[in-house]
Amino acid sequence: ARCQCKIVSRERRNCGYPGITAVACKKLGCCFDASVPDMPWCFSPKPKKVKKFCPTDPHNRKNCGFPGITAKQCERKGCCFKAHPAGVPWCFYHRLVEE
Repeated sequence: ARCQCKIVSRERRNCGYPGITAVACKKLGCCFDASVPDMPWCFSPKPKKVKKFCPTDPHNRKNCGFPGITAKQCERKGCCFKAHPAGVPWCFYHRLVEE
C-alpha cells in the first residue's frame, strides 16, 4: 500500500541492490523513490497495521486449546475463550484484520 512507503528518508532501510530498477524493487515487495539523493531508493515498507479480535461466529473459530482447558489457561496462551455453544472450540485464535 502507498501509505506503507511514506517513510522519513533518514529512516529508510535498504531493500535492493545498487542500480536496481523501480520494477525490480517493487517485485521484491519494496518501495521505490529516487527523489532523495544519498538515501536508499529501494527500501523496506512500514509493517502493515493489523487489529486482532475474537471472531463472533462460533463456526469460524480455530481451536487453540485442548478439551477441558480453563479460561485462564486459554488466555495465558493469548487466545479467546467463550464457553458456549457446544460442539465448537471454546478456546480459539484471534482473527487478524488489516487496518
